Amino acid sequence: MATTHNVDNKRYRSLIISIALFLSLIGALLAFTFYTSSLLERNTVLIDKTNQVANSAQAVIKDLFDLDSSYGEDTNSPHIQRVLERLEHNTALITSSITAIEQGGEITDVDGKSYDLPKINNNSQTKVAAANEQWLLLEPKIQTYLKDADNIMVDSSDELIQAVEQAKTSSLLINDSLDQLTDEVFINAERQASTIRLIQVLGVAAIFAYFLIFVFFFVRRLRDTDAEALAARRETQEIMETVNTGLFLLDKDLNIGQQHSRALNGIIGEDRLAGENFADVLRGRISDKDLRTTRQFIEQLYNPRVKEKLVDSLNPLHKVMLHNASGEESTTSRFLDFKFSRVYEDKDIARILVNVNDVSDAVYLEQRLEKERSQNDMQIEMLTTILNVNPKIINEFISNTKAHIDKMNNILKNPGSSQFELEGKLKAIYREMHSLKGEASALKLHSFTKIASDAEDKLDALQNQGKLSGNNFLPLAVHLDDLLSLSNTIETLGERINQAAPKANNNAKPVMSVKTVPQPSVVQAQVADVATTNINVDGGNEIDLSDESDDEHLSYYQDFAKDIAVRQGKKIQLNGHNLAHINIPERLKQPIKEISIQLLRNAVVHGIESPEARQSAGKSAIGSIDLEMQRDSQNLIIALQDDGQGIDYEGIRHKLIADGRFTQEEASQMTHGDLLKTLFASGFSTKEHADEDGGRGVGLDVIKALVKEHNGKLNVNTELGKMTRFVITLPAA
Repeated sequence: MATTHNVDNKRYRSLIISIALFLSLIGALLAFTFYTSSLLERNTVLIDKTNQVANSAQAVIKDLFDLDSSYGEDTNSPHIQRVLERLEHNTALITSSITAIEQGGEITDVDGKSYDLPKINNNSQTKVAAANEQWLLLEPKIQTYLKDADNIMVDSSDELIQAVEQAKTSSLLINDSLDQLTDEVFINAERQASTIRLIQVLGVAAIFAYFLIFVFFFVRRLRDTDAEALAARRETQEIMETVNTGLFLLDKDLNIGQQHSRALNGIIGEDRLAGENFADVLRGRISDKDLRTTRQFIEQLYNPRVKEKLVDSLNPLHKVMLHNASGEESTTSRFLDFKFSRVYEDKDIARILVNVNDVSDAVYLEQRLEKERSQNDMQIEMLTTILNVNPKIINEFISNTKAHIDKMNNILKNPGSSQFELEGKLKAIYREMHSLKGEASALKLHSFTKIASDAEDKLDALQNQGKLSGNNFLPLAVHLDDLLSLSNTIETLGERINQAAPKANNNAKPVMSVKTVPQPSVVQAQVADVATTNINVDGGNEIDLSDESDDEHLSYYQDFAKDIAVRQGKKIQLNGHNLAHINIPERLKQPIKEISIQLLRNAVVHGIESPEARQSAGKSAIGSIDLEMQRDSQNLIIALQDDGQGIDYEGIRHKLIADGRFTQEEASQMTHGDLLKTLFASGFSTKEHADEDGGRGVGLDVIKALVKEHNGKLNVNTELGKMTRFVITLPAA
C-alpha cells in the first residue's frame, strides 16, 4: 500500500508543479498590473496637482485684480474678507504644492486625503524650478500685502500695486512652466500605459499559451490514467466475477463498498448489496445477540491498539447460520464463514476486507460426524453401564423407563380441553419425566439424562407460558420416542452381552438391604444386626467404604450421591442406618426407589451447604446425610435426614413474592405449614437457576404424588441452620 502511495505521488508531482508554475505566472502578472496601476495613479495625481497649482495661480491673480479695483472699500466687508481669505489659502496651497511636486512623496489635500507623487525627471525638475522661481518673486509681495490688508489704519495700496504688477509677469511664466510640466507628465504617463498594455497582452498570451499546453498534456495524462484505471477496473471486475467466494469492503459505519464479487449475491442471497449497510443485510437473518457482537467486533478491528490476530478468535460470524429472509430455519438456511482482515493506508486502518464462504456442506458433514460420534459415545456409555451394573438393576431401569413412557403416552392420549385439565396433564408428565431423569442420572446414563432435561426445559416453558392448548404437547412425543429408542438399545446390548457371556450362577437374588453394625435408630422401631456404611464425597475423591456390601442397590445410591455432590461442588457423607434385610413388597420397590432418589437429590442440592458456608457456620466441611428404612407389620418407613441449612421459611416467603405467586400481604399471612406446602407444589423451587440436579420444582412434587398414590403419610421436621428430616410412611399391605 505504501508503494502504491509513492507511485501516486510521483505521478501527480509534475501536475502539481505545472499548476504551481501556472499560478505563479498569473500571480506575477497580477503583481505587475497592481504596480503599474499604482504608478499610473501617481502620475495622474501629479497631473492633477500641476493643474491645481495653475488654477490656484490664476485665482491669485484674479483676487489681486479684484482687491486692486475694490481698494478703498471697507476692509471688514464680507466681500473683502472673502477675497482675502481665498487669496491667503491659494497662496499657501501653491507654496506647498510646488514643494511637493519638486520633491515627490506623500501629500495631503484639504479634505485630508493622502496621495503619493512620483519623483520627476531632470527635465521636469527644470520646469518646476522655473515655476518656483517666479512664485518666489510673487509670493513675498503677496505676503507683505496680506500682512496689513485688513488693517484700516495702515495704507497697503503700494504693496497691493507691487503684488499686482509682479503677478502680471509671474503668472504667465508660472502657467507656462506648469503647462509644459503637465504635458511632459502626460506624455510619460501615456508611454507607461502603452508599455503596461504591451506587457499585459504578452503576459496574458503567455499564460493562455501555457494553459493550452498544460491542458493538452493534462488531458493526455488523464486519458492515459483513465486507460490504466479502466484496465485495472476490468481486471478487478474479471477477478470479482471469477472468484467463488464473497469479497467486499466495509467502512467504519458498516457500509458495504461499491465493488464486490459476483458470488457474494448468491452467497448472501441478496440482489443488491453495494452501498448497503452490513448490519441491515444481516438483521433478521442472525440473532440480535450475534448482530450486536458483530458491531462490537468490527469496532475493535478499527481500533489500532487491538491486535488483529487476538480479536480474530472473537469473530461471531465464524460458521454462522444465515436464515432466509423470513427469519425461519428452512432448507434455504445456510452456514456462512466470514473472515475479516484490515486494509491499511500507510499506518491507518482504512477499510475491512471481508471474505465470505458458504461452508454449509462442511458444517453438515461435521454435524453428521458429531452425531455419529455422539451415538458411538452413547453406545460406549451404555455398554459401560451394562458391564458395571447388576443386570437386575438394568432390567429394572428398562422396565421402569417403559412404564414411565407408557404413563406419559396415556396422559397425552387422555382427553382434556379445559385449562385445569391441561395443567394437570402437564404436571403429571413433568413428574414422570423427572422420575425417569433421576433414575437415568443415578445410572450415569447421560444421554438419557440429556434428553429428559431437554424435555423438562420444554415442560418448564409450558408451565410458565400461562394458557395451554393440546398442540403444546405434540413436541414431547419426539422426546418420548428418543427415550424409548435408547431403552430398546440398552435392552438389545444387554441381551447380546448375556448371550455372548458364559453361563453364570445367578441363583443369588439381589435385595435392597444391607448388613450393618449397631447404631442408634432415629425411628422408634429397633432392628438387630445393624451396621454403618459410610460414603465420603469431597468433590472428586475416591469413595471410602468401611464395610462394602454386596447389595448393588446401595452402590447405586452411593454413586448417585457422589455424582450430585461433584456437580454441585459439595462434600457429603452418606450414612445408611437400619437397612438390614428389609423385606420390601414388590409393588413398593419402584416407588421407594424413586422416593429415595428424590430425597437424596433434594438433600444434596438444597440441604447441604457448600464447604465454605459450612465452615463459616462452624460446621464440618463435610455434610452428613442419613438414609434409613424400617418395616413393621403394617408400614414401611423411609427416613432421610441431613445436617444442612434447614428450610428457610422466610426465604420461601420472599421467593413467592418475587415470583408473583402471592402478594406481600398474602405471603405475610401464610403459616409455616402453608409455606411448606408450596415447596411440594409443582414448578416452585427456591433455587435460582435450574440444572441437571434441581431447581425445577418437581422433585418434591414427585414425592408427594407417590406418597398420595400409595396412601402414605409424609412428615417434615426442620430447624433453620441445623437439619431437615423427611419421614415417609407407606402401608406395607
